[in-house]
Amino acid sequence: MTARVLTVILNWRTAEMTLRALDAAVLAMEGIAGGITVVDNDSGDGSFERIAAGVAARGLSRVRVLQSGRNGGFGAGNNHAIRAGLPEGRPDFVYILNSDAFPAPGAIRALLDHLLAHPEAGFAGSRIHGPDGEAHLTTFRFPSPAGEFEGAARIGPISRLLRGRAVPLPVPQANARVDWLAGASLMMRMDSLDRIGLFDEGFFLYYEETDLCLRLARAGQEVHFVHDSDVMHLGSVSTGMKTWARVPGYWFDSRWRYFTKNHGRAGAIAATAAQVAGGMLHRLRHLVTGGKRGDPPQFLRTLVAHDLHALLHPGRAGAKGDAHPAG
Repeated sequence: MTARVLTVILNWRTAEMTLRALDAAVLAMEGIAGGITVVDNDSGDGSFERIAAGVAARGLSRVRVLQSGRNGGFGAGNNHAIRAGLPEGRPDFVYILNSDAFPAPGAIRALLDHLLAHPEAGFAGSRIHGPDGEAHLTTFRFPSPAGEFEGAARIGPISRLLRGRAVPLPVPQANARVDWLAGASLMMRMDSLDRIGLFDEGFFLYYEETDLCLRLARAGQEVHFVHDSDVMHLGSVSTGMKTWARVPGYWFDSRWRYFTKNHGRAGAIAATAAQVAGGMLHRLRHLVTGGKRGDPPQFLRTLVAHDLHALLHPGRAGAKGDAHPAG
């Protein structure tokens, strides 16, 4: 039986960019059974109408444009399309693509062929690079207190000692197994999603793909990086992450949710304590040697205040802010 792929592109106030991503996805889907769904995550700026008009003008019969009806975040928007499925029924694979990511013509086929050839892999993701061809870091280990400490301290001897626990992984030069991949270009088996569930909609933005990949690993399946699946990614077009003056509340909400959900309150407290200890070492080093600190302004102060509030008032979400759920 021919495998059917549902490609999902999530839009929030980037209609023209989304249409560019759609054009690239249409080319990359040639020869692959299935279709493409564009979800507008309640942009409220006319995006839905502009994208629908663009699809009609292009005569794209395999493309649907859906309105989610609410800006519930990255996971909720993608779940909306996955639950809708294909017009002809259930897909065999779901491929999620950021609205600012542009797959090469063979990128989707490479992911599909890899998953068909590797039944142990539930998810497979692409090699992501910028317009200059430089690879983006999208391959990671699962977060842990040791990894939080290493990432916050950023001191050579500590990083060497904890190199096996550092969250970022060097971009592989060939196909490789990793713990989790960023969700800019990720293909997932529908059978795997049936087993572990869809994205946890309690995450607004960030950590949702980490959580999903951890659930996959706990179910005994793997996540693979596929080097020959080539995708150009502008990155953070809608979130504005590159120009953040301060880290927004929803990032802290997602981090706390990830650790408490998967490691309990004690694990979350340990991760925060490790982050703070590493951050203080980082600041001490720069106080002695000079130079610019690597953290955004007031990062540690906000982290401690947020997590203390979450610890003392469980169940109360922080402010999510008005941010794009497609990352």
